[in-house]
Amino acid sequence: MIKLLLIDDDSFLLRALEIGLSAKGYETATSRNATDGFAQAALISPDLIILDLGLPDLNGIELCRNIRTWSEIPILVLSADEDEAQKVAALDAGADDYLTKPFGMAELEARIRVALRHAIGRSARNQTTVVTVGTVSIDLEKRTVSNNGTSVELTAREFNLLLYLARNSGKVFTHHQILREIWGRGYGEETHYLRVYINRLRKKLGDQEGKIIKTRPGIGYQLLDTTE
Repeated sequence: MIKLLLIDDDSFLLRALEIGLSAKGYETATSRNATDGFAQAALISPDLIILDLGLPDLNGIELCRNIRTWSEIPILVLSADEDEAQKVAALDAGADDYLTKPFGMAELEARIRVALRHAIGRSARNQTTVVTVGTVSIDLEKRTVSNNGTSVELTAREFNLLLYLARNSGKVFTHHQILREIWGRGYGEETHYLRVYINRLRKKLGDQEGKIIKTRPGIGYQLLDTTE
């Protein structure tokens, strides 16, 4: 049974989530603060964490960052704040996705399924020499790329950028995360560099409409399996 850890200081919402998700066949554990949530994450090794940002003892973003120091458990952030900067900060801290309150159970369940599916896919891809996401295939040993069976010629940096997104397909990455990973720690604000390379990749993949490499306005990018 899939184990979910729910961390939220709103007892009414927490109970509603517990009842609703248990009814769907998930095993749930709950916590009302960051300290206990962190301990439970280590103790029960959940398959996914649903994390509220407004916790009484520690900001949820900090908790997310702390968990990421030792675990790649998928983290779905809940926030009553629609502020884009908060969403970006949560993703920069290592969250996989975010959902703004109020939300429907159907959407929450869909986000959980996607996060779990992508986590399994990332684990499998990190153990193989060929990374495949939908129609895109990347051979790590030969450093070659194809889309729909057609060879795609990429520069070294374009290859590294595509591989980074593909190894974590479905995950939303902020501009800062991508720049730091691909260009180095001295970068983070040069979003124009990234925009140029994303446009180059899209053109070479025949993805001018941005269906494979999707833009998340004001936040960053994610690579999607268009065959799903």
